[in-house]
Amino acid sequence: MRMIVVSGLSGSGKSIALQTLEDVGYDCVDNLPITLLKPFADEILSHEQPLSHTTAVGIDARNFLGELDRFSIIIEELRASGLKVEILFLQAADEVLLKRYSETRRKHPLSLENIPLLEAIRQERQLLTGISAQADLIIDTSLSNVHELRGLLRQRLHDTAGGTSILFESFGFKKGIPADADFIFDVRCLPNPYWEPQLRPLTGLDEAVIGFLNRQTQVLRMIEDLRNFLTNWLPCFESGDRSYLTIAIGCTGGQHRSVFIAEVLATHFRQTRRQVMIRHRELP
Repeated sequence: MRMIVVSGLSGSGKSIALQTLEDVGYDCVDNLPITLLKPFADEILSHEQPLSHTTAVGIDARNFLGELDRFSIIIEELRASGLKVEILFLQAADEVLLKRYSETRRKHPLSLENIPLLEAIRQERQLLTGISAQADLIIDTSLSNVHELRGLLRQRLHDTAGGTSILFESFGFKKGIPADADFIFDVRCLPNPYWEPQLRPLTGLDEAVIGFLNRQTQVLRMIEDLRNFLTNWLPCFESGDRSYLTIAIGCTGGQHRSVFIAEVLATHFRQTRRQVMIRHRELP
């Protein structure tokens, strides 16, 4: 039995996450009070032939005072009962959430007449700190649209019984560091195809850029060092029962070097692991 607890900031995509899980066959329940999480799990486990072996439950900040403090205890009890419990937490930057609420004109669940929207967002972020700290997978949706979020969720939230799900993500530092990365590697020190006029409009997926970077000794050394580091340390994360791992590779614009290196590393590790994915944050 597998249960995914979906939580996060209002406006960050929790409803999209639950809808996506429902589309792929999960039984989903939204806005369940934390105190009902254990009885709900007990009910599922009491059936010899449950309707589904995969369940998703939405938990948000709308709980009675003090109930959120019991979250870690309840999760431990669920895991001790035999459930495979994973925690998905969605977040976004304050300014992004403000813009989304302005566009949809929806009311924030913690917003009152005497509490402005920004303060409500910050209060909610603080209330959910205990959940985000225990999350198995954190997804920052600041730079994602609905379709991109759905695609990423479908990629990551499949069956992880075969080991850790690893995502190699390229990005550009000029657009910000991914808040949901477990490792961040900076490759801005490497020769930059951007300064070659004929390569500037291309990406790290194009043969001309690939050829250029493959001829750079520094690039090959960086790839070898990253490959050796990850080969040595990934087993330690897997032995710690990590279901998800995000490895971010960043260059200046996220178009050439980071894309190329993320592709090379993903190709290498797909030879020994079946759950390796890739995402290029800055590419269309």
